[in-house]
Amino acid sequence: MTQAAAQITAVMAGFIPAIHVLFGGKEDVDTRNKSGHDGPGTARASYSALRSALISLPAAVISFLVSAVPAYADLKLCNRMSYVVEVAIGIDDKAATATRGWFRIDPAACRVVAQGTLTADRILLNARALGVYGSSPIPQSGGDTLCIAPDNFVIAAARQCRSGQSPAPFTQINPTRTDDGNLVAYLAEDSEYDDEQARLAGIQRLLVVAGYDAAPIDGVDGPKTQAALAAFLRNRGLTPDIVQAPNFFATMIDAVQSPSSTGLTWCNDTPHKVMAAVGTDDGKTVVSRGWYRIDPGKCLHPDVTGQPRQIFSFAEAVDAENRALKFKDRPLNWGGTTQLCTRETKFETNEQGDCGARGFAATGFAAVDMSSGGKTLRFAVP
Repeated sequence: MTQAAAQITAVMAGFIPAIHVLFGGKEDVDTRNKSGHDGPGTARASYSALRSALISLPAAVISFLVSAVPAYADLKLCNRMSYVVEVAIGIDDKAATATRGWFRIDPAACRVVAQGTLTADRILLNARALGVYGSSPIPQSGGDTLCIAPDNFVIAAARQCRSGQSPAPFTQINPTRTDDGNLVAYLAEDSEYDDEQARLAGIQRLLVVAGYDAAPIDGVDGPKTQAALAAFLRNRGLTPDIVQAPNFFATMIDAVQSPSSTGLTWCNDTPHKVMAAVGTDDGKTVVSRGWYRIDPGKCLHPDVTGQPRQIFSFAEAVDAENRALKFKDRPLNWGGTTQLCTRETKFETNEQGDCGARGFAATGFAAVDMSSGGKTLRFAVP
C-alpha cells in the first residue's frame, strides 16, 4: 500500500461516507454531457477577512479559508451552501495520490473527513450536489484530475482510473487552524451565507424542488417561506418540531423523492439512470428546462413554480457515461408529440422556435394532465 493510501485509510478508519453528519452550526447530479430557523451560528469574521482566497466558480462557489500548515490534525469541512453536498477528498504526497468519498454534508453542518495528524504535500477536494437538485448546480473545476467512483470508495492510486472509476476535477484546499488545534475548510456560495442563512436557504431550495413556492432562495425568513414550509409539513404528515431535528434535510429529501398528491412527480422504475426535462406554458411563454437526474427506484419533483396552464415532460434512460440507452433497438425514452428545445448539457430556454439554429434539438415532450392537482409519471422498461 502506498504512503498516501495508508494515510487516507488510517486517518479515516471507521468512517462511513455519506451517512452521519456532525452539526457545527445551526444546495449528479452530475452535469449531463449529452443535464426563521434558529440554531447556533458560527463567526464569519475570519471567513470575510480571507475572501481573497476564494476559488471562483461561475454559478456556485466553493470557497476555503486558507492557512499554510505542513501537518494536518483532524480535518473538518463545513457547508455554507444551500445544497446538501457530497464531497471526496484527495491526499497527495511525494509517493502517490489517494482519494476517498463520499461524505455527505447538510447546509450549516460540518463533518470530520480525516482524523489524527496527517502529513501530506497537498489536500484536494471535489464537491457535488445531490441528484435531487437536477443538473449539477456546482460547476466542477480544479487543477488536478483524480479518480472517483459512483458510490462510497477508497482509491489508492487515484491518478490512473480503472474499471468502475472516472476522472474528476479536484481543487487544492489549505484549511485554517482553529483554536482547538484542528483544521476547518468552508464550502460557500456567492451569497456568502452564514450558518443560519445557509440552513434556511437549503430548506427553501428543497421546498421549491418539492413544488412549493418558497422563492426567492435567499436565506431570509418571512411569511412566504413559513407558508410553504407549513404546507409541506401538513401534506407530508410531519410535525413542526421536526424542522429542528438533525435529520430534517434527510426527511425533506426522502419526501421530495417519493410520490406526491400535488404537482408533477417523476418516478424511475427502471434499473437505469434516467435524465428528464420539463416544459411549462403559462399562456405567454413556453419554457423548457433540464436535465434532472432520477436514480433507479427514486422519484423526483421538478421545480415548477407558479400556476402554468400546461406542463410537458420528456425523459430517457442513459448509461454511466450519459449515453442514451436502447431497448429492442429503440431509444428507451418517454415523451410525446409536442416539440420543445433541448440540448446535450444543462439548459433552460424560453424560445421554442428554430431549435437547431440556436444549438438545440427539437425533442418530443408529452403533455401532462394536471387536472387533479397532482400527477406521477412512472418510467418503466416496456
